[in-house]
Amino acid sequence: MKLTLNLTLFLLTMVVSADKSLSLTDYQIRKTCQKEKNKLTCVKTLKEKRFILQKGNHIEIPVIPYKRKSY
Repeated sequence: MKLTLNLTLFLLTMVVSADKSLSLTDYQIRKTCQKEKNKLTCVKTLKEKRFILQKGNHIEIPVIPYKRKSY
């Protein structure tokens, strides 16, 4: 009984959240690109990636390692 309940809840959440894709807003794109040297190129590439993501295609997302501060 517990297994069927867990499976049903899992499938329900997958169906509900499958159609949504979270993309950056214009404000978030501008805020992210403030740190970059070439802001216009950064904004252009992020907007292109957002458009591709909203169409349903896959995009590559680079992973930036976290640099921990030493105390």
